[in-house]
Amino acid sequence: MTLETLTKTILDSLDNDKAQDVLDIDLVGKTSMADRMIIASGTSSRAVIAMAQHLVTKLKALGLKPLSEGEENGDWVLVDAGDVIVHLFRPEVRTFYGVERIWQNPALTPSSVEKARKPRPNTPAKAPAKKRAAPKSAAKGASKSGPKSAPKRAPKTSSASAPKRPRAKAPTRKAKG
Repeated sequence: MTLETLTKTILDSLDNDKAQDVLDIDLVGKTSMADRMIIASGTSSRAVIAMAQHLVTKLKALGLKPLSEGEENGDWVLVDAGDVIVHLFRPEVRTFYGVERIWQNPALTPSSVEKARKPRPNTPAKAPAKKRAAPKSAAKGASKSGPKSAPKRAPKTSSASAPKRPRAKAPTRKAKG
């Protein structure tokens, strides 16, 4: 089976299951783990699980042995079809992890992600933080425009260092006799 046939089968399955925001990323030359990555969202955990199960069934019908992980929760399901890896997400989980940002070329980035990545116009880049010199001690004297040092206060004593009072003895009974 060719890569194009496998990719078309996967995309058709996701389309039939009403997957949202389907993204097909070419990984040739980027990694040796796969040639393609397909990322899609489902409307709920149940929809993500159903998409994954339908996809695995169709891939098995083609004679492949796909591996899948994550069907228990349905937040993020990964289906490994050999040359193609499929990530199925709930929308908020997809946004949180941002897997497509790792693998995409900037030209393939959706406009919403691209806007978030662009620097704001007329905003200078932050310079590295400089070390500040230690303040001069009060003994050397502060300049007239500099901050005045606070008067020194006596350290507070804790109750642990206060002298302890002797305990009163409990009255004892005298035996009658």
